[in-house]
Amino acid sequence: MADMCEMCAHFVADEELGDYCSVSLDEDEMARFLTQSVKGCSYFQLYDEYKIVQKQN
Repeated sequence: MADMCEMCAHFVADEELGDYCSVSLDEDEMARFLTQSVKGCSYFQLYDEYKIVQKQN
């Protein structure tokens, strides 16, 4: 589960605050997010640094 989160564009690794998801959710969305599996996460976006570089060229 954590491996999938680490591949997400919304994943933030912070030494002071710890690892977290940067998606801004309201209370109902957060409850749904916390009760579902990562495989079913509708907010997952694969972090692809090569795609970002392609846009710069």
